[in-house]
Amino acid sequence: MSAPRRGTLGTRVPLIGLIGPIGCGKSTVAGWLAARGAAVIDADVLTREIMAPGTPIADAIVARFGAQYRRLDGSLDRAALGRLVFADPVRLGELESIVHPAVADLLEASIRAADSRGPAAIVLEAIKLVEAGHAPWCDEVWLVICDPETQLARLTGRGMDEPDASQRMVAQAVSLASWRAAATRTIRTDGPRDAVERAVEAALQEALARHP
Repeated sequence: MSAPRRGTLGTRVPLIGLIGPIGCGKSTVAGWLAARGAAVIDADVLTREIMAPGTPIADAIVARFGAQYRRLDGSLDRAALGRLVFADPVRLGELESIVHPAVADLLEASIRAADSRGPAAIVLEAIKLVEAGHAPWCDEVWLVICDPETQLARLTGRGMDEPDASQRMVAQAVSLASWRAAATRTIRTDGPRDAVERAVEAALQEALARHP
């Protein structure tokens, strides 16, 4: 655990950023924190909202990547788009340049709205927290990880094809160094579930105690 710091948004309650590879348990950790009074903001949910059919972001994505990424019902084919960008860092950067600025505005507004309601803490679940430059917003950044075997089993257990799961794992592995550098705490989720939940609760209590 690093020395205490204060997030640049200056929230009245602790703002905890959750990062980590897909399938490692960020949403589970977020759920445990929500059960203990935290307000959880899921960046992926907000991203889906701004990429809904007919939105300017969805139209910009189709204009950049092609009409083949729009389904017949008007929605984006996120699975096909994911296969493209996770195999090509340049195309991933193009997608992020369209999506990240719009998501950032929604995230900040959501954080400030949550802070005004006075929860125990605010949790920002965002896999791209570091890459999008939002880590400094947070009082703490928790890196949620597990071993690759557990990660792969969880992803395929959700119905993801093993080649797609492996591709995403490899693509995200290159971010681990920057995630570790930004993290103030590491939460491992490959141990017994009840022990992991107790560790999360203890970490929350420490965060509450450290917040000025």
